[in-house]
Amino acid sequence: MRTLLNRAAAAALWGRLAAASSSSCCSSSRSCCRVYPRRYFTSSTAAAATTAAAPSSSAAVAAAAGSKTPPPSTSAGAAAAAAAAGTGSGSGSGSIGRITQIIGAVVDVEFDGPLPPILNSLEVQLDAQQLQELQQEQQQQGQQQQQQQQGQQQQQPRLVLEVAQHLGDNVVRTIAMDSTDGLVRGQLVKDTGNPIMVPVGPNTLGRIINVIGDAVDGYGEINTKIKYPIHRPSPSFQEQSTEQSMLVTGIKVIDLMCPFIRGGKIGLFGGAGVGKTVLIMELINNIAKKYDGLSVFTGVGERTREGNDLYKEMIQSGVIKINKYLDSNKDNNTENNNIYINKKLDNKLIKKNKEIQENITFTGSKTALVYGQMNEPPGARARVALTGLCIAEYFREEEGKDILLFIDNIYRYTQAGSEVSTLLNRIPSAVGYQPTLSIDIGILQERITNINNKGSITSIQAIYIPADDLTDPAPSSLFYHLDTFIVLNRSISQLGIYPCIDPLDSSSRLLSSSINNNNNINNINNINNNNINNINNNNNNIIDNHYNICRYIQKLLQDYKSLQDIISILGIDELNEQDKQIIKRARKIQKFFSQPFSVAEVFTGIKGKFVDLDKTISSSSLIINGYLDDLPEAAFYMCGDIDEVKEKAIKMAKDLSSSSSSSSSPI
Repeated sequence: MRTLLNRAAAAALWGRLAAASSSSCCSSSRSCCRVYPRRYFTSSTAAAATTAAAPSSSAAVAAAAGSKTPPPSTSAGAAAAAAAAGTGSGSGSGSIGRITQIIGAVVDVEFDGPLPPILNSLEVQLDAQQLQELQQEQQQQGQQQQQQQQGQQQQQPRLVLEVAQHLGDNVVRTIAMDSTDGLVRGQLVKDTGNPIMVPVGPNTLGRIINVIGDAVDGYGEINTKIKYPIHRPSPSFQEQSTEQSMLVTGIKVIDLMCPFIRGGKIGLFGGAGVGKTVLIMELINNIAKKYDGLSVFTGVGERTREGNDLYKEMIQSGVIKINKYLDSNKDNNTENNNIYINKKLDNKLIKKNKEIQENITFTGSKTALVYGQMNEPPGARARVALTGLCIAEYFREEEGKDILLFIDNIYRYTQAGSEVSTLLNRIPSAVGYQPTLSIDIGILQERITNINNKGSITSIQAIYIPADDLTDPAPSSLFYHLDTFIVLNRSISQLGIYPCIDPLDSSSRLLSSSINNNNNINNINNINNNNINNINNNNNNIIDNHYNICRYIQKLLQDYKSLQDIISILGIDELNEQDKQIIKRARKIQKFFSQPFSVAEVFTGIKGKFVDLDKTISSSSLIINGYLDDLPEAAFYMCGDIDEVKEKAIKMAKDLSSSSSSSSSPI
């Protein structure tokens, strides 16, 4: 009883203090009690309705100013704003709450009615008093700026909160998906009744999307009616395919040494400047051409500069195609790399004119970009990977396509989850990570798979190793989910070999799971011409030979690596014939693993090559068995299959003979 009386007395005292502070603030300038200028957030569905209700709301505020009744922002204004905001479709949708506490990215909201469930999204709304202030600020800014704001009214920012905890006393704790600077206590918050819903479908291709599904590329809103929640269950055991099939990428070193599993997870380890972006774009290009597949690139904790560079490079390489029209007559515009641009049609004009935005199409684009930049709060970085995965799931399930999902960087996903866990006052686990680290990673990874009689999602995830410590809980928790490891080595790139994938450090689970009983690498020496000719006709032999060839090449490259110190001291001439043969064949294999890329054709001048798996296996067999020992090393550099290597060798021999004959001729 005493506890109840103490709570009642404290509530009464708090009410008097709040009333006194509000009256003192209202009597003087309102800017005296704020550090940041107040930000106004509107929901995309309620922007027009809220603006239409502004005159009646402002009139109610003016009437309340001359009376002793409380302002409409606390009673009638809340109901008016709630009615203008519309209703949702989920449980408790349309409930209006008020912000009671703001601590960084954590916002506490109190509801009078039913509480929104965990993971529901809330949207910060405008109340009547805030609408009046917004109108006054617009009038002071002048007529020109007011017209520009009216033209961009539909792109007003909206702050989305995600429910994370129920604290009791009708209070929920939420995580903000954007900055909370300028937010004030007492501001209205509406329950949407659903998790965060993002647009999906073909109209997302070629666009840049943020964590809540809004387009941020300046080309207007995404015109689609299909929306998926970012929190979705993983496919059931009955839906998942149990067969492991190989996803041929057309890149020789990947298909031979570390093949991709269809519906698997690939870890990409590489530093800056080793060709990671070019490799990603080539994979997107090859999947689009070979399988008519699509790609989704998710930047988790991405630098804004790197994301912008990737976007521009994709436009230049044709992975993203932007069709800009000044009017419906296409013949009046000039064509340049599938981009129709009129001289008067610049990007600044596009972003201001909604009619021009409607005429822009992204037909032919093969990828969608989802960015959560590193300057955004942890809530956005912890959910942006789920947004990209949600877009990929639509193409897998509804259109039955093979999707490539790129996540850069998956470590930032776990890091953001650790920050959110700290904000929610959870007890940290080892090295300060969240206690739910394995669960958070598993929720994301288990949704990446292939489905029976439908498409697949193959994920390529860039992984950052903190302090090069592989025992760190974050990367070690990821290793259990990975099927393939790809390591980009800077020393190989210094040799001019691209892609600079290290065959010794890279591996794939598909090779070990596809072997037969005959797995002795010494049996590779018994391959004769008949086996090489029949390698394309016997599927069982392809798997066995693929494994044996891969292991033999690794042994060959390892022996060559161990001879490097002897070569640097004594030289090649001092080695025996067997070691010389190892060096000769290992160098040819290294050169053969280089490959021209289609996306780099504008820089190298060499047409890109897509090499089938059977040609890669047969060509590698010929090299390691000595059938091509008479060809020069330079003939293997930047070529496709072995036929192109022979043509290049013949051409080099002709050029050498012609140059020697011209030098020997008398002057």
